[in-house]
Amino acid sequence: KSPPQKMYNVILNNDDFTTMEFVTGILTDVFNKNLEQAIAIMLIVHKSGKGVAGTYTKDIAVTKLQQATDRARREEHPLQLTLEPQ
Repeated sequence: KSPPQKMYNVILNNDDFTTMEFVTGILTDVFNKNLEQAIAIMLIVHKSGKGVAGTYTKDIAVTKLQQATDRARREEHPLQLTLEPQ
């Protein structure tokens, strides 16, 4: 039996430019949250400066971080995402 894979949190970091609507959209589209979950996470990010978008194995976490970052840049948002080991 292989050891359990290390899990990583994908962290959304607050900024003064990325809209709440965009963050909510990223959470529903990239991180597969329902609207209620997405709004709750977005409000945590807005109020406390960061929030967990999701927790995944490293490969999936990196992929989701990249998808969200690519979309943010395409739509000209400075949104920053980071990985933290769980």
